Amino acid sequence: MGGELDVPALAQSLGEELQKRNWFCTTAESCTGGGIAAAITAVAGASNWFEGAVVSYANRIKCDLLSVCAEDLETFGAVSEQVARQMASGALALMDANVAVAVSGIAGPEGGSDEKPVGTVWIAWAHAEGQEPVDIDAKCFHFSGDRARVQAQTIAEALRGMLALVQAHPA
Repeated sequence: MGGELDVPALAQSLGEELQKRNWFCTTAESCTGGGIAAAITAVAGASNWFEGAVVSYANRIKCDLLSVCAEDLETFGAVSEQVARQMASGALALMDANVAVAVSGIAGPEGGSDEKPVGTVWIAWAHAEGQEPVDIDAKCFHFSGDRARVQAQTIAEALRGMLALVQAHPA
């Protein structure tokens, strides 16, 4: 894991790959608080391939803006595969983008449990053709370190996964 130092290069490469395809991306972020969007918009010309972001720290925002099912939040918790997938799908629809990443996790130092310790993060990546998500993948990570380190690792993995998803489709 790690590789946080690669974030500017990852964001630059993501932008180049998206532009080759005339695609746009978006983010739905909880535990990173907009850090992925910040990394993307640090790249000059990001307006050519970045639609916008939703920082959905509160569950109400996840439901109201990203169409996350309140019952799933209650049943599985915000830090779950189900919620991350719905956040990614909701972001695609809201922003009318081609690619989305969603993150929900426990950055710490508090908030962890035996079942979901600090550093647990679900990341979901989604691709849409037209108005329909056609490809949603999600993965659970267990990052280590303090809050800033968990956030940095999450941002790097989110960008890495989004870049891989874009590169899996011919330009």
